Amino acid sequence: MSLAAQYDAFLIDQFGVLLDGTGAYQGAAAALSSLTGMGKQVVLLSNSGKRAAPNAARLTRLGFDRDSYITVMSSGEAAFAEIKGRIGQDIAPGAAVWVHARDGDMSAVAGLDLTPVDEAAAADLLIIAGSRADEFDRAHYRRWLAPAAQRGVPAFCTNPDIKMLTPQGQRFGAGVIAQLYEELGGTVEWVGKPYPLIYRMGQAVLGPSERILCIGDSPEHDIAGGRAAGFATALVRTGLHAGLSEDALLEHCRATAMPDFIIPSFCWEGPRWH
Repeated sequence: MSLAAQYDAFLIDQFGVLLDGTGAYQGAAAALSSLTGMGKQVVLLSNSGKRAAPNAARLTRLGFDRDSYITVMSSGEAAFAEIKGRIGQDIAPGAAVWVHARDGDMSAVAGLDLTPVDEAAAADLLIIAGSRADEFDRAHYRRWLAPAAQRGVPAFCTNPDIKMLTPQGQRFGAGVIAQLYEELGGTVEWVGKPYPLIYRMGQAVLGPSERILCIGDSPEHDIAGGRAAGFATALVRTGLHAGLSEDALLEHCRATAMPDFIIPSFCWEGPRWH
């Protein structure tokens, strides 16, 4: 039986599985459409600090059929719902919020009763939604974040990725910035893979299903998170660890999280996929 036929629903990563940092992987859009053509339920589960709509718009620009998946359950979308529900509880209405994201994206707080500010030092809440490591180094981030950490300002990291794929190659991700904040004495709530909230929300969109497969390129995030949520997992050989030999990849998985399957890529012709 093909791997695709063994499962009813799929939680699929974006970067490293569908996208490579510059565009779509060859065959990825067709594979996604083929899954839904088989009647499978598909949610894209992404450690993107951007919300669902901008993620979906990017996929459409890159040639993915909007009907080939239900939604993008991004860490940004999950965090938005979480923060919205806590305003008036442990987050004060109108609180000053510093959002750090790529491309000037402010969807993390759009429509919320929060007041954006330009500097972390002036904020009551930090949202670390993306990394601009192609512009700024770790020393810049330490200088920006130190005053907020000293005041005990809470932070959400809405993109836990330690590395990210960019047109210039791999760079440190928003997860590294959040780690720096913790090193400075700040407190961080982590939203996204491998943490439970995004899996609960993704599964809620899929609806009842006992046969769910998580597909991703990161043992630390996609595989560890999927296994902890009780789902089957498949690791693609594209993305962050594309340069590793099979032995090195297996050793890395043994040290982090071992997938149920390893597939060459998210392509319908892959020998262990279809």
